[in-house]
Amino acid sequence: MSENPLLAPIHGIALEDYGAACAKIANGVSEDAVAQALGVELPVWQEASLLWPERMKQDETYHIMTLFGQHFGSAEQHPKLGSLHAGASAGNAGNTERIKNDKAFYEELEVARQIAYEYGIDGAQWIVDEYGISLGDFQMAAVAWMDQIHKDLREDFDAHNERQAAYQEKYRKQFADAQGGNVADDISF
Repeated sequence: MSENPLLAPIHGIALEDYGAACAKIANGVSEDAVAQALGVELPVWQEASLLWPERMKQDETYHIMTLFGQHFGSAEQHPKLGSLHAGASAGNAGNTERIKNDKAFYEELEVARQIAYEYGIDGAQWIVDEYGISLGDFQMAAVAWMDQIHKDLREDFDAHNERQAAYQEKYRKQFADAQGGNVADDISF
């Protein structure tokens, strides 16, 4: 069996390390803390973090990107990085755990985030402000739920779309009300 040379570690930092580190950094862990946990100097980490995306661009099969997503999504199990956490308040722990374990909650917040963007609001920041769920934790939940959501779509596409439409209606109303209505609300034909 031939080993893919694009999967070889960069300066001792394997793809598993890079994926988990990116998840931790997305959750507010410093690059210094990541480098220290991996046992490398900060410049070594920084160079590896520039080179891994370049390798991903070289992989026409997208296998490296797929593996990266898996490692990003399972960062909590990484032997060196799993215990690293930014100074987060305990108040968000319930929602962070809920998004990992409650698919409907994840799906609703995914729609809310997209609708927020439609209304000119940073959807990722809105999730942080309203629920205390960091972008990294949100993306880890997205990776974790991806296969199940695709399965649900195959099994009952219409039911999935009905749920999405209900969430869209709910959040369009919420964001419109918060902004004093939609631009065209006072126009009648």
